[in-house]
Amino acid sequence: MKMLLAGLVAVLALLQYRLWLSDEGMREVWHLESAVESQRAENAVLAERNAQLKAEVADLKQGLTALEERARHDLGMITVTETFFQVVDTPDRVPDERAEEPRTIRASTTP
Repeated sequence: MKMLLAGLVAVLALLQYRLWLSDEGMREVWHLESAVESQRAENAVLAERNAQLKAEVADLKQGLTALEERARHDLGMITVTETFFQVVDTPDRVPDERAEEPRTIRASTTP
């Protein structure tokens, strides 16, 4: 009976070792749970992005407002009733030493 009890304790210890400490036991389960959780978070972000793209596609199919807005932003489109003004910033010029001073005009008092 003592040998049977010792054998059962040995089998129980071996099974507990495999369950808690081996690479195929609980460590693997914890690793897989964390991998599943990170994948779920990534899927949630991608699902939100897909919903936004789906809404944008539906808007482009139905209305011209989104299409016009996209053409204005991406292609610089203007309508017939608008006037296009292009403002160009000139770099600050450094005064040149050889540049002439502006000439002043003196008023003459003699006719």
